[in-house]
Order: sequence, then structure tokens, then C-alpha cells
Amino acid sequence: MPFHPTYIPGLLVFEPKVFEDTRGYFFEAFSEKIFHQEGITLKFVQDNQSHSKYGVIRGLHYQTYPHAQAKLVRVLDGVIVDGVVDIRAGSPTFGKTFTIELSATNKKQLLVPAGFAHGFAVTSETATILYKCDEFWNKESEGGIRYDDPALNIDWGIPKDKAILLDKDLSLPLFADCKHNFVYQP
Repeated sequence: MPFHPTYIPGLLVFEPKVFEDTRGYFFEAFSEKIFHQEGITLKFVQDNQSHSKYGVIRGLHYQTYPHAQAKLVRVLDGVIVDGVVDIRAGSPTFGKTFTIELSATNKKQLLVPAGFAHGFAVTSETATILYKCDEFWNKESEGGIRYDDPALNIDWGIPKDKAILLDKDLSLPLFADCKHNFVYQP
């Protein structure tokens, strides 16, 4: 099975089957058929790609309903620490965090449902990240949480003095003060 559940309901790690030979490798990074066989019926409508240097931290971001996004995150080149926070009211893991190393080498992907704040930190010299979204970007629906909220205690794998962030991300509220409209649906 290519999907591995995490301790947070709905948050899945996808490990595609990789075929390697003397030429290199091949894998299906996304197959609607495989996802549907596992009961995942998301319709992806937008692909986003970013390239960043060591120390860049992007996040923690989300979009509220009616423009909430699920994301399938993978790394094309380099290594990142990918992190999420469950912000679904009523969830048994509300306020809990999950991090995973995603890299071009391990080819793992993280399927982040709507209702999570998401971010990543680049731990290699550079990294190129691609993520599929099931909803279009909408500025009015943007929300976020500070990456260094002590209540969340996320280890981004970057020393604080090496972290590179936009002022926009540094001015995000703490988890306790973030505004959203997510409710856990078992």
C-alpha cells in the first residue's frame, strides 16, 4: 500500500512505487486511479512550485473555507522538513504537529488535508518543492500561524539565527490566536 497513515487522522504519507534500473528510475508521482483505490477522491486544480535556499522557512499557511486547500507535497530537488499543525476544531489531535523529511532521494510525499496549517524549511543547499492543490489560491482566505510558536515547538532543522522568513510570516499570530473555520469531520 503506497499510503501510510500518521498519528493524525487524515494526514497521510504517500510512498510511490519506484522502478529503478541502469538508466535511473521511474515512478508515478500521482495517479488518480491509485488515489481513488484508497478512497482519496481529491480533484487537484493547481500545481505550485517553489525554489528556495538553505534556511528558508515558508509557513505556516492555510486557506479557510470556502477556499480551503488539500495539498500533496513533494520535493523535486533537495531536502526539506515539512511541518503541519492540525487546526480542525474537535479533532482528537487538535493543536498537534507532525513533521517529516521530504527529499528528492526518498521520494516521499505528504498528503495534507484541508484543516491544517502547513509549512516547510529547506535543510539542503537549495530545494525545489512541488505541491498539488485541490482548490485555487484565494488571498481573502489566507491565514497562518507563526513558525516558531513555543506552544507548537516545531523543530524545523534550522538554527534560529539561520532562518530566513518574510516579514509577512514573522507577523503571523500564534496558534492560540489564529482565526479559521475548520471543524473535524470523522
